[in-house]
Amino acid sequence: MAISEIKLEAKLLGNGGSLTWKPDEAQQRASWELLVELATRITVARLEPEGGSLREALSSYHSLFASTRDILRRHGPAVAKRRGEVSFAYLAVWMLNGVVRPLLARWHPRLLDHEHTRPAGVGAIAHERAWVDAPALRADMDAAATQLTRYARVFEQVCGVPPLVPTDEG
Repeated sequence: MAISEIKLEAKLLGNGGSLTWKPDEAQQRASWELLVELATRITVARLEPEGGSLREALSSYHSLFASTRDILRRHGPAVAKRRGEVSFAYLAVWMLNGVVRPLLARWHPRLLDHEHTRPAGVGAIAHERAWVDAPALRADMDAAATQLTRYARVFEQVCGVPPLVPTDEG
């Protein structure tokens, strides 16, 4: 059963207190769509220490921008109207600008620079795994996954669905 009111923790919003969100039906529908995007991406999962592709993972984070923008455009101003102190649009934009954008701004250009140094005959994945900064990028992606999982948990509650994202939040 979807909830009519939820208290949001300070670390979710980057402020010192908690806020109240009273999602209506339009915001619940938008929450479901964004939950599907979060739950089906690497953004809430963790790459194994030597698994996956850093480039593909960053691309998944980047595509979350397009998906979220699409949800916001399609649902329109109705998801920005506040019933309580917060709206779906507020949370979605804060999630992008507070979690995803800083990760991409820091790591996309650094990984791109590293990719340009790949010698002939060395595969892209092998080159990524040899990168001295790969463990730091993986750690930052794990931290982002923890934050994005918090958003997913809120959207799950708003939609009244059981957890769809991994329960191990690191």
